[in-house]
Amino acid sequence: MSLASTNMNASWSNGRGTRRGDVVRIALYSHDTQGLGHVRRNLLIASALAKRGLNPIVLLLSGVHEAAAFEMPAGVDCITLPSLGKDDSGVYFPRSLGVGMKDLIGLRRRTLGAALRSFQPDLFIVDKVPGGAFQELLPALRTVRARKSARIVLGWREILDDAEEVERESHQQGWEKTIRDYYDRIWVYGDREVFDPVAEYNLAPDIAAKVRFTGYLNPLAAGGDAIDEPAADLMLPPGRLALCVVGGGRDGVPLAEAFIRAPMPASTNGVVITGPLMPAADRARLRLLAAGRSRLRVLEFVTNPLPYLRQADCVISMAGYNTMCEVLAMKKKALIVPRTRPRLEQLIRARRFAELGVVDMLHPDDLTPAALAEWIDRSGESRPVDAGIDLGGYQRLPLLLDEVLSAGAAPCRERIRIAS
Repeated sequence: MSLASTNMNASWSNGRGTRRGDVVRIALYSHDTQGLGHVRRNLLIASALAKRGLNPIVLLLSGVHEAAAFEMPAGVDCITLPSLGKDDSGVYFPRSLGVGMKDLIGLRRRTLGAALRSFQPDLFIVDKVPGGAFQELLPALRTVRARKSARIVLGWREILDDAEEVERESHQQGWEKTIRDYYDRIWVYGDREVFDPVAEYNLAPDIAAKVRFTGYLNPLAAGGDAIDEPAADLMLPPGRLALCVVGGGRDGVPLAEAFIRAPMPASTNGVVITGPLMPAADRARLRLLAAGRSRLRVLEFVTNPLPYLRQADCVISMAGYNTMCEVLAMKKKALIVPRTRPRLEQLIRARRFAELGVVDMLHPDDLTPAALAEWIDRSGESRPVDAGIDLGGYQRLPLLLDEVLSAGAAPCRERIRIAS
């Protein structure tokens, strides 16, 4: 059966013998400890699902309060949980609330359970960790699973970590049992020709059968970059624009500082976006370093970086999933400086894309202002390679939504074709 031809007009029971007609309720959960990538990806997914004919109601359950600062698509709203933080060694702690970890997780668990019991989603999409942070999601998963008509999807960015760490974490947290007990599908937001987690992580056959590859999520497909000339608002002189983005910014200080200290080539402007999670003292120090330089600007929090990326002549960034999708979609000349702690996910992603020729990569151990300046100076000499990477995830998600909600969906892992 062609998945693209799945019935798109089906309706589903609300679990009490009545019908909701064409209104589908979708909840998305992310525990969010390291940055804003989860928030931005879930908003993009919500936007894709909200564009379909069934006009779903979408509720985001986010672990960072900055999620509320983002513009929500029509039909989408957000509940933010008390936030977790994580240091470079991978140790979690209460980010803001002055309580112990046990109390914090208990509060988050009860909040999640109450929200999902009240909302009663037809589809529940969980980001990355099957049981949630510290298994906080297990009671809520049981609640959703008790409604026989509801479906549960595990959403994975294409790379989680290196295989050894994924195996350790999976064994420690019982990922396989949780996936078997609760999950109908695993959506991988990537191109299996770039990275195939089924093979890389040696997934068991029954779990591999749940996998669907969406393709990378192209942010341009959603629109939302209406600002045509952001640099004009920054009052920069004429010249090339080098842009440095560091995601949420919590671990982006070394890259941002090296960029600010880099001796820019003649007639080149520099803009660095620090992100809201960078410590205030570090942001203040970076602003001081940039003071008095007419061709340099420091921005702290930009909810939509696409206009800046569109205008940039070259981009220097870390290797977060969303930024890499933006660089690929806009075909920008990019230098990627991945983080290597507490996970190797960014390093693996940067190396894969560098091997394909679509970006240049600089290991963080080799990061210096001079290295950045040298790359910026020669960045205009060539264009990125078009490696034919699948960026069709945004368009493919509504089809996958139909597949998982429809009764008797075929258990295949082939890629859904997008009509041209």
